Amino acid sequence: MPQLLIKGGTVYDPKNGIDGEVRDLWVQDGRIIEAPSDPGAKADKTLDATGYIIMPGGVDMHCHIAGPKVNTARKMMPDDKRTAPVIRRGKFTRSGTVGAVPSTFATGYLYAGLGYTTAFDAAVPPLAARHTHEELEDTPVIDKGFYVMMGNNHYIMKQLQEQEPERLKAYIGWLLGAAKGYAVKLVNPGGVEAWKSGQWNTETLDEQVDAFQITPRDIIRNVAGAVDELGIPHPVHVHCNNLGLPGNFTTTHDTMRALEGHRGHITHIQFHSYGGDPNDQATFKSEVPHLAEYVNSHDNLTVDVGQVMFSKTTSMTGDGPLGYFLHKVTGKKWFSGDTEMEAGCGIVPIEYRNKSMVHTLQWAIGLEWYLLVDDPWRIAMSTDHPNGGSFMAYPEIIALLMDRSRRQDVLDKAPPGVKDRCTLSELTREYTLNEIAIITRAAPAKILGLDRKWHLGPGADADVTIYSRDDDIQRMFELPRYVIHHGEIVVDDGEILSNKQGTLFHVDPSYDDGVVPDIRDWFEDHYTIQFNNYPVDESYLHIHESIATKK
Repeated sequence: MPQLLIKGGTVYDPKNGIDGEVRDLWVQDGRIIEAPSDPGAKADKTLDATGYIIMPGGVDMHCHIAGPKVNTARKMMPDDKRTAPVIRRGKFTRSGTVGAVPSTFATGYLYAGLGYTTAFDAAVPPLAARHTHEELEDTPVIDKGFYVMMGNNHYIMKQLQEQEPERLKAYIGWLLGAAKGYAVKLVNPGGVEAWKSGQWNTETLDEQVDAFQITPRDIIRNVAGAVDELGIPHPVHVHCNNLGLPGNFTTTHDTMRALEGHRGHITHIQFHSYGGDPNDQATFKSEVPHLAEYVNSHDNLTVDVGQVMFSKTTSMTGDGPLGYFLHKVTGKKWFSGDTEMEAGCGIVPIEYRNKSMVHTLQWAIGLEWYLLVDDPWRIAMSTDHPNGGSFMAYPEIIALLMDRSRRQDVLDKAPPGVKDRCTLSELTREYTLNEIAIITRAAPAKILGLDRKWHLGPGADADVTIYSRDDDIQRMFELPRYVIHHGEIVVDDGEILSNKQGTLFHVDPSYDDGVVPDIRDWFEDHYTIQFNNYPVDESYLHIHESIATKK
């Protein structure tokens, strides 16, 4: 591959302590390399970045962009598809629709056009993994991966019931490898299974899942421990119980405490930070200060936000009872999916309105999280796309974080009572460009364990976004001047220049920098495995006792 020199740009590379310094970047074979020792050395191609701002490529660590749930959501909003912009077929692009849930091609183009080079789908049942791979292969330009849902898996709950920690650990490793997923996801652990079996839901971490005589706390602690022992790069990724309900901050706080002694990532934390009476929406309020104080004092935890933005979108979740709850509250059409012995799913179209006190509080609560977590390395930007809004809203969120007056303008027009139920109007913090580079790039990549993705030093993947300076921060981040992926210019002033396939990240020893452990070898060291009918790289069938026998 020809050598590329990106010359004279103002670089923000937080991992390497570079905060707005004019630097040259040299690229060879898809990686950042050391500058040649010869000061007169010339590259095969030079991009003059003088006056431009340079950051690593963006990383979205929690979104919903592939799999059967996404296809169902597309079908549920035909009006959105009829009115949404259309991407026309071009030299390097295929046609696609935009809207709240873009088509596969459009998803890749839109992420790249925004300066993002990596995205992870956050909720895939093992039985849907094959379909998800097909959709991700259909999503061009960006690198990607997905998390495997295990919080309501029958085999996992059975091993907890029978107190078989080694078999639990081996099965988690096997399942992650078989599905070719990247991380372990818990969605309303135990609660979805309770709802599917007629219990309705689990309201506390210590309420028993009757069919298995275990509790959500058992699932959280034991799966988190297994993930740590297996050395999986990303911590257990937890969607807490009681999402969206007033008063759910107590469950969230209990979940954080249940993770003590283990790494844990709490996802779309905005949806889990509510005070009030679960039976009375009028009591809805923020409890972010209480929870953020805990996160600030416990470095085993990281979070992403799940920022709500005012728009029409789709709630798409592996939390089946939540989907039903939203259907009853909004009166909107509803889809419920039951993945046998593994998971559930709920999909409901939704519109967040700035005239709604609850919706405006959700918007404010998300911003409170960004502003109250002291260490930006422990918080990542997300809208839980499309649940809180589209990933295309990231530039607007960046502008809100960097400009207190812009936040205040929204609050001044908010329904009565909003200011009294949250602390946002009191928060004066404004993010710097360096902090924006952390929460949109360096922090999510670090939390994921992607050592080549969170910086621009030698050895890093040459994923580079180059922005034109603009006093309008939102406009600056909406349209990068150049986007470079693995050393190749893929976007030039909004024009897509490549239809390349990105890397699929999964837990497999083939990722050559040693980040991802060889779980299969660990499994084979501890178990006799019958793979004749259940090949590790192909099977998404139900797992039976005969598969793995302790040596």
